Amino acid sequence: MAKNEKTGDSVGTIAAKGIRDPGSLTKKEIKSLAASALTQRPDKKKPRPKAKQ
Repeated sequence: MAKNEKTGDSVGTIAAKGIRDPGSLTKKEIKSLAASALTQRPDKKKPRPKAKQ
């Protein structure tokens, strides 16, 4: 995740709509919210390789 990634206005509008009336969201809107949430997560760090003994 880059430091400059921000949620767009349209996603904010969909989120506000979901807070007021969750049942009113379409599948497309739910997917947009989920995609936005996933892009805002920090990148997973790769596990360190185990040292040979």
